[in-house]
Amino acid sequence: MTTMTEASVREFKMPDVGEGLTEAEILKWYVQPGDTVTDGQVVCEVETAKAAVELPIPYDGVVRDLHFPEGTTVDVGTAIIAVDVGGGSPAPAPAAAQPAAAQPAAAAPAEEPKAAGSGRQPVLVGYGVATSSTRRRPRKGPEVPVQQASTAIQTELNGHAPTAPAAPAPQAPAVPAGTDRPLAKPPVRKLAKDLGVDLTTVVPTGPDGIITREDVHAAVAAAVPAAPEPSVASAPAADRTTPASYDTSRETRIPVKGVRKATAAAMVGSAFTAPHVTEFVTVDVTRTMKLVEELKADKEFAGLRVNPLLLIAKALLVAIRRNPDVNASWDEAAQEIVVKHYVNLGIAAATPRGLIVPNIKDAHAKTLPQLAESLGELVSTARDGKTSPAAMQGGTVTITNVGVFGVDTGTPILNPGESAILAVGAIKPQPWVHKGKVKPRQVTTLALSFDHRLVDGELGSKVLADVAAILEQPKRLITWA
Repeated sequence: MTTMTEASVREFKMPDVGEGLTEAEILKWYVQPGDTVTDGQVVCEVETAKAAVELPIPYDGVVRDLHFPEGTTVDVGTAIIAVDVGGGSPAPAPAAAQPAAAQPAAAAPAEEPKAAGSGRQPVLVGYGVATSSTRRRPRKGPEVPVQQASTAIQTELNGHAPTAPAAPAPQAPAVPAGTDRPLAKPPVRKLAKDLGVDLTTVVPTGPDGIITREDVHAAVAAAVPAAPEPSVASAPAADRTTPASYDTSRETRIPVKGVRKATAAAMVGSAFTAPHVTEFVTVDVTRTMKLVEELKADKEFAGLRVNPLLLIAKALLVAIRRNPDVNASWDEAAQEIVVKHYVNLGIAAATPRGLIVPNIKDAHAKTLPQLAESLGELVSTARDGKTSPAAMQGGTVTITNVGVFGVDTGTPILNPGESAILAVGAIKPQPWVHKGKVKPRQVTTLALSFDHRLVDGELGSKVLADVAAILEQPKRLITWA
């Protein structure tokens, strides 16, 4: 890491982008050393235990150093980027503090003359000695050989593993003496990791022995396709006990981090702290579905997101108003039940980074068009991966719509700090007794899980029955609201 000594160099530290967060992972850098940045410009994207967040730089200047590569987990308060706010050129690092003598040509602003005959190797920005406040994610096993990466890629494209042998790949040169690991920029290292390429086997073609993206792709293309191993079912009995007989490409290991890690911990804590009770009711929602179609044609809802979830959310808010004690939390330290006189309505959303539950603040005070607008914004923001940590804090009750996946119902787990969660199943035509005759009707199943420490069976049943009654006869929204 380049040592900064000038007074004009400012160190931007990893901020706490949420309440009580202690670390974040650098997902992507948007700038490189030598780039000019301005106050408010986004320089990187980080992932916390709550969400992915873009970080803006708070001053103008020239990027001097990126202290950590993509994929590094950094503690809050640790400097992650150095910016020269005086507009000066980068200063060379002292020889005693930096064993490398030159940066690659692509990082010219941080270049240092290479001593003749010194034999020293260049070190890329951000790959110096790491500070004690950061750590790399531990590897989840040995590196996957290039050969297996090529096989996996071809299997994905062709639907079967390749069987024709190819010419062997060229032998990669040994890493030069004094070099801890092959030289490659952070994006190239990430590419190699995603493709399962061991950089020590890659032939570098870049300046000063730097591995480029083209080198990584060439290594994959030149890999020898592996002949398919016999399956466990068809392999001889002796081979079935031999680890080498198993095809390791049939498994994928995904690090548990960020949102998924936080969600897992929260769900385990909730499941083993709050005594869950789940009740179910199946209801005819034909009239609700007709109302949805009418609202879509209403000019007051033009451009807004109108769907069954909107009316289900409104029905739950009305049920909470009629049964306010369900909107509460358990204070373990004070041994008190805290009844909330507001509703921050959480909506569970599945995203590429895992399940998140942003909430609509003060949903109880919103009109139906306002609720529709808030739902639309919540869904769009979650889909784009831009949900802020603040949007996921302070929820009081939650809705999870498992019906979008074709599921009839479920037993949802409470979000920590909440006393109830409503699961909505798939809405589909079913034979139903209506006005004394069996007719096809739109039917769904609702499931309400609640914390039995503060919501007893009577209260939970009243809430669920009220939601079902409103969805069966949505005109009750007018008489009960």
